[in-house]
Amino acid sequence: MSERDFSSTVKAICGRDDRYDPEAYYFVREALDFTSHQLQKPAQGTGRHVSGHELLEGIRKFTLKEYGPMALTVLRSWGIARTIDFGEIVFNLVEAGVLGRTEEDSKEDFRDGYDFNKAFRDPFLPETPVQTKAVRNRRTARTGRPSDRPKTDE
Repeated sequence: MSERDFSSTVKAICGRDDRYDPEAYYFVREALDFTSHQLQKPAQGTGRHVSGHELLEGIRKFTLKEYGPMALTVLRSWGIARTIDFGEIVFNLVEAGVLGRTEEDSKEDFRDGYDFNKAFRDPFLPETPVQTKAVRNRRTARTGRPSDRPKTDE
């Protein structure tokens, strides 16, 4: 499908279902390509099918790669707040004839795939005191000193 045809299709979809920003559709298409490449699916033929679960994991990785700590903000600006939203977008594209599906594919494959905060916020949170202590313990074991930093009087 040409870029112009895809743009027209997204415009038509958004005309009848305005829950998601048009950018969300472009993003899902790019995430599908990313996922297919990561899974080393052939570019053509029957081996190209990506399951809902595979796509969700690919979307998670692609989102983190593309948007880093801004991932949640970007997704929410497009109207995406849960994994089922990705399923809604995918099935809007299926109904428009842009994507194919198998008999086993369902929107439900996208329900409760992962918690958005854990997937897109938590990787960027600072270390907790427990993690910091573990790092300090590893450093002590490695160097024989409690800290590589000079001690300061506080």
